Amino acid sequence: MRIVVVGAGHVGRALVDSLHNAHDLVVVDTDDERLNALRERYDVRTVEGDATTRAVLRQAAIEDTDLLIACSPREEINLVCAMLVKRLSNAQAIVRTSSPAYLEAWHEREIDVDFMVSSELETANAISGIIGIPAARQTDVFAEGTVQIVEFDVPPRTTNDVQIGRPLRQAAIPAVSKVAGIIRGERMIVPRGDEAIMPGDRVIVIASPASARRWSALIAKGERQVDDIVIFGAGRMGSTIATVLHSRDIRVRLVDAHADRARDVAKALPQIPVFHASAFDPEFLEHERIGPWTAAVFCMNDDARNLYGAVLAKRRGVRLTVALTHDPLSAEVYESAGVDVAINPRQVTAEEMVRFAHDPRCRQVAMLEDDRFEVLDVTVRAESTLANRAFKDLPATGSVIGAVVRDGAALFPHGTDVLRAGDRVIIFVESRRAAIVEQAL
Repeated sequence: MRIVVVGAGHVGRALVDSLHNAHDLVVVDTDDERLNALRERYDVRTVEGDATTRAVLRQAAIEDTDLLIACSPREEINLVCAMLVKRLSNAQAIVRTSSPAYLEAWHEREIDVDFMVSSELETANAISGIIGIPAARQTDVFAEGTVQIVEFDVPPRTTNDVQIGRPLRQAAIPAVSKVAGIIRGERMIVPRGDEAIMPGDRVIVIASPASARRWSALIAKGERQVDDIVIFGAGRMGSTIATVLHSRDIRVRLVDAHADRARDVAKALPQIPVFHASAFDPEFLEHERIGPWTAAVFCMNDDARNLYGAVLAKRRGVRLTVALTHDPLSAEVYESAGVDVAINPRQVTAEEMVRFAHDPRCRQVAMLEDDRFEVLDVTVRAESTLANRAFKDLPATGSVIGAVVRDGAALFPHGTDVLRAGDRVIIFVESRRAAIVEQAL
């Protein structure tokens, strides 16, 4: 597929990293320094210039392009570029936005682009999934909510001997679930029956939502789930996260250090308590009883403040700390400092956009482990050589089918079950092999 990416910032780089092996990419940006960094690392063509002009788009050969992904930080540029591309070519146009007004206009079909992706909404959905599975490092929902992908870190000194240290065929694996991958250091272990989950491993599980929660309870040794969410930072990101969580019947409070913003948000969101306070004020934390059954989400526009606030909250016994990181290098620092979950909104946005570059049968994509692995939702073709074969007889493709969606119901297949044409499979695969697996299906 020929793809033009507009914007060589964090989202654009994540897209190029994921797509450059399987697609013909052209990246457009006004900053040649950013473009040069991409040219040095990847085999991609770049065009320096303003993507809202016909001349620059034609230099990028937009007439012969299959897909435009407009992901620059300036959403007006993304929109103008996408609408111009729709006039100049038959390319599908995907736009990144942060504006609720633009999203609403697009939903009302007042903006002529194929799809809009909101960093705020995607981040809010990611946090919502993590709140429901407090032991998870990362989680995502597939197949209209019937299948959940969860990534767990097994504690190094775990005493859970019903799952840990036993061959998988003997371990107490929750029903309606499947271990899709075991990551041990830099190695990915295919989870055959004689393999075992060990302390310190990272485990990828594909399960029903109920079984995902059961996994969380076992990994977290049955600790009570959080039932109270405090969000520090009431900007556009924090307000969107609060609105989404509240809509899902989760108790939520918003806190912001700026009096004017706290007052404005309180007026705009009367259903959500908003406080004017600092994330670093121990008296406020004590007065508001922010402690063991609280999840604290830090989404201030400063990685250092998010990290410091999360560490302070952890020292006060907060059950779950989630901190947004705007610099990809910060995530490792967050985790080494004890932050439970680090989320990069730009990476979450890139994941949603990547799926449009996959086979049209691919409905959803999740990227794991710095894009080393992907989880795909792909429909099996009638002419696939894998159709009508028992799972135990399928050839090795370097992937694991964790779930099958058939007639609207999610199935977690055993060896004797048969893969059928028309099945939607939720499959875990190394990113470099994703295109091969899609072709096989």
